[in-house]
Amino acid sequence: MATHAVQGEKEPVSRRRGVLVTGGSRGIGRAVALAFAEGGDRVAIQYAGRRTDAEETLRKLPGQGHALLQADLGEPDAAERLVAEAVTALGEVDVLVNNAGLAPTADTRHTISDVPLADWQRIWRRMVQVNLLGAADLSWAVARHLIDRGAHGAIVNIGSRGAFRGEPDFPAYGATKAALHALGQSLSVALAPHGISVTSVAPGFVATERQAAKLSGPEGERLRNESPFGRVGTPAEIAATVHFLASDAAVWASGTVVDVNGASYLRT
Repeated sequence: MATHAVQGEKEPVSRRRGVLVTGGSRGIGRAVALAFAEGGDRVAIQYAGRRTDAEETLRKLPGQGHALLQADLGEPDAAERLVAEAVTALGEVDVLVNNAGLAPTADTRHTISDVPLADWQRIWRRMVQVNLLGAADLSWAVARHLIDRGAHGAIVNIGSRGAFRGEPDFPAYGATKAALHALGQSLSVALAPHGISVTSVAPGFVATERQAAKLSGPEGERLRNESPFGRVGTPAEIAATVHFLASDAAVWASGTVVDVNGASYLRT
């Protein structure tokens, strides 16, 4: 069951937006939460199991009235419950950032020639549940909250360049991120009459805490050389794009998938 803690005293909700960021324990999610808080918004940070890291994110946020929420987005009823708790904590939710996801790791590697069917099925189902269905359910819950309020808002999905270039060792990851992009485009059309914009970003390789060992190891030079800039992206760069896409200035970008990969992969 989801649980939450609220930081400080609430300020009037009319002064600042309520923002729900999933997967906010560290990495891109932490940077996104910081970007919105630094912009004056109140932020609810969802985490699944890394409470210590999530608490560190909460401590880093400037301002008051932020919240920490726990939920496993692979559970069928988690999304609706999470949004309800975010509304209780923040007063209202105006922006959803679908960042939580099961990422490529040694434990989720499922190259088709190397894994038995049971492992293939287990990894595929878990990735679909968290990366796609969890985001779809959250989008439904936040959209309905906005529609019921008669309020405008924004949904921003964190996809991946792997949706376009392919992920041979992690095909479920690539497929769920491609589906997330497609979900965002479908919802952008459905929700535009309600004043709700929906966009996605497709990052390339990003220097998060999880990738530190890889970047400092033998793969580091290859990864940096994927971009003509000779480096990988930073969480803050992804967060800056997300923050802009959730702004009123970016409403006309609704339906787009924005590549944020340092020209490491170019779509046609």
